[in-house]
Amino acid sequence: MHPRRRPALDFGRQTLLLQLATVLLAVLVTTGVHAWLTYQLAGEEAEQRALAVARTVAADDTVRAEVARLDAADAAGTPPEELARGPLLARAEAVRERTGALFVVVTDGEGTRLTHPDRDLIGLPVSTDPVAAREGVEATDQERGTLGLSARAKVPVRAPGAETVVGQVSVGFGVRGIRENLRDDVELIVLTAAGALAVGAAASWLLSRRLRRLTLGLEPEEITELVLDQEAVLRGVDDGVVGVAADGRLTVVNAEARTLLGLDPAAELAGTPLARAGLPTVVVRLAAEASAAPHAETPAVEEVVGTRVLILSARAVRGTGPGAPDLGTVVTVRDRTQLQDLTKQLEAVSAMTGALRAQRHEFANRLHTVFGLLSTGRHDEAEEYVGGLLAADPERFPAEQTEALGDPFLQAFVGAKAVEAAERGVQLRIGPETLVRGRVVDPHDVATVLGNLVDNAVRAAVHGSAPERWVEVEALDERTDAGGTLHLVVADSGDGTAHPEQVFEEGFSTAAAAPLDAHGQGLGLFLCRRLAEARGGSVWLADPGRPGGPGAVFCARLPGTVAPPEPGDGNGDGAPGYHADGAAAAARTQDPGAE
Repeated sequence: MHPRRRPALDFGRQTLLLQLATVLLAVLVTTGVHAWLTYQLAGEEAEQRALAVARTVAADDTVRAEVARLDAADAAGTPPEELARGPLLARAEAVRERTGALFVVVTDGEGTRLTHPDRDLIGLPVSTDPVAAREGVEATDQERGTLGLSARAKVPVRAPGAETVVGQVSVGFGVRGIRENLRDDVELIVLTAAGALAVGAAASWLLSRRLRRLTLGLEPEEITELVLDQEAVLRGVDDGVVGVAADGRLTVVNAEARTLLGLDPAAELAGTPLARAGLPTVVVRLAAEASAAPHAETPAVEEVVGTRVLILSARAVRGTGPGAPDLGTVVTVRDRTQLQDLTKQLEAVSAMTGALRAQRHEFANRLHTVFGLLSTGRHDEAEEYVGGLLAADPERFPAEQTEALGDPFLQAFVGAKAVEAAERGVQLRIGPETLVRGRVVDPHDVATVLGNLVDNAVRAAVHGSAPERWVEVEALDERTDAGGTLHLVVADSGDGTAHPEQVFEEGFSTAAAAPLDAHGQGLGLFLCRRLAEARGGSVWLADPGRPGGPGAVFCARLPGTVAPPEPGDGNGDGAPGYHADGAAAAARTQDPGAE
């Protein structure tokens, strides 16, 4: 397990701060890009305004004529006072004041200023190269001149009636004006950015609250540790666990549950509706009952699934604290098959122990009788009594012809059952057609099926109306391609069964016919048939019997439960072709499930 630890700053606050930082960064980047693009656009617009003003001035007839005259008269030699008194300066200043330009400068072909807002600069060369205008090319750019940085345009001035370039007009708008115009736009951008930041902060806060509610207040580190702990627990327990959410969908099906319930180990069941997950109906029913009673655990139910006996229980799960949500239902599955196997083996051992106890008691009584005869001097009678005991073979089981059951396990098991039956007033006998020459290789399944059939038959004989109470067992082995098959037939002197169609149904028990008797209930005919069918065989009712007797006849076919006898074991020659001719199962009836 992992110790849970909380970080200094919880996940909700971390998420909120991260989202605020992301929104702030996005707003700053967007604002910067927008401001830059706006500035660029404003500069381009200023250049185009300057170009339009410069074209207008350069196209004026008075300006063209005056520039052509001064260019021909060498403006550089003309006194600045005379240039300032000319018509060019007045027109240029009028245009500058009307358009709000920073300057409107007219030069001759050599770049000598004919006009300028600063009269001291009239007659001096311009600060930038006028070569483009002299070549008849219009130009726009942003340059720094005597009046500072400006967006300017230069347009050539041509002589009247000719295409000769005699000068240029340079018009500029100051960057300060561009920035003042941009300030109004930036204020709107800042307000928009602040609004976006506020909306982003509110959305981040709401998202943080929702995440905290969805995670039940747990931090990501705690959720990771819970997942690891859950995985460790689900893999470590021997019980099957099936988790069902409140909406009826599967959330957890651990590997043990898949095995016990016969599910596909590779199937993806998480998120599948419970009703469509292919689970046994008992799981669906228990989950529904637990959901309807969330404050109590449903009573444990014993159910046969496949060849397993399972104990299932369900409990609804709710969160801690007042108003906690419904977290769903957990169904626990426990395997009781091994316990049933041990119980059956213990019953067999107990039966054998009882047989030995009865024989020990009988033997002790006979020893006391012999001792009494000898102590009274009646030696002849003692000798005769002992001789009679030896002739009667007092050590053999009550069942006769057990030598036909060549396998030691079958002899001991049937003998023990015979002693147990004898104590209840029932004679257990071996049928005349019994012949087993092989050896039992799967005593568990044989004991389960044969023991259940014999227990049911003894109980039926005890409660039957026939004056003579007996149970007859016939067993034969047969060698097939799939291995040795054991055929079993069990008949009794009871009154038969009134439910021939139900005796093999799940939940039905022959013990229901004798509610006051608790012996020999076993695992039930349903499980016996399942065990036999799992081996490719079957258990079936050959004759339901009748009131007054004889009673019911049950047959079983168990493939793969016997093997050829070992050489020299006294049960046969071990030849691979051994078989049972005239099997009692065929004499009674044929297996309805066999071809």
